[in-house]
Amino acid sequence: MGNVNKTMTEVTRKNQEFMLETQRVQLERQIHMQNEMREKMMSMQIARSRELLYWFGSFYIVAAIGMMTGFRRTRKPGTLVPLLPLSFILAYQADLAYGSKLNRIKMEAENILMFERDLVSMPMGVPTPSTIDEARERQEENKRLNKALHQHRSGYY
Repeated sequence: MGNVNKTMTEVTRKNQEFMLETQRVQLERQIHMQNEMREKMMSMQIARSRELLYWFGSFYIVAAIGMMTGFRRTRKPGTLVPLLPLSFILAYQADLAYGSKLNRIKMEAENILMFERDLVSMPMGVPTPSTIDEARERQEENKRLNKALHQHRSGYY
């Protein structure tokens, strides 16, 4: 009888080890998948910035030519004034699309996470399984009560 009990304990222990290893692998895969998705989203944002730069750069060139032509005809410096803010916007977009802007943004994000963590903390804290279950139960209770109230108002019993 003791031998069977010992074997059962050994099988249970091995099963627990296997389950823990399976959970660890699954968690690692989920983390890797989330990182892959984040990288794909970031690459899409960079590509979008570059595409916007092409369009805005074309607009900037056409607008600059028009403003310079207007300045030559009128000799009024006010026709060139819009070039100043447009130049800043173009420089910002070029820095974002091809420069080091993303690296500076990432460094600032790291500083926020290290030194200003309270700015990004979730209101009421991180949800836990128990708080999620409580919210789900409240939602089910509200559905049940609303259904009963609706049936009562419509005359169905």
